[in-house]
Amino acid sequence: MKPLGRHVLAEIYGCKFDILNDIKKVEKIMVDAALEAGAEVREYVFHKFSPQGVSGVVVISESHLAIHTWPELGYAAVDVFTCGEKVNPWDACNYLTEKFGAEHLTAKETKRGILPEIFTREAVNL
Repeated sequence: MKPLGRHVLAEIYGCKFDILNDIKKVEKIMVDAALEAGAEVREYVFHKFSPQGVSGVVVISESHLAIHTWPELGYAAVDVFTCGEKVNPWDACNYLTEKFGAEHLTAKETKRGILPEIFTREAVNL
């Protein structure tokens, strides 16, 4: 059975401080990563922490991209969740790794929404 979505959890290391600590740069790179992956961007919101760090989410028609940065450590925690077959979450992760000037990416993918046959049969009968 096909999953409803793909969820990539990414650990991005060795990123440039000046990028990870700049809310406008992080926002643009995240939105562009969604577009690069073929997603349709709906909305986005980002917050700058003091003294450093940025968190944000990009809502896409196909689900979302989220980030939290630790510029002082050169680290970004990212998750990219996509539904359907049109958007490739790995394209977004690779784009982010490049644009953050990262040295290393560690990531894992989880299939989401693999429903047992009984639930899909019952849903059809509703």
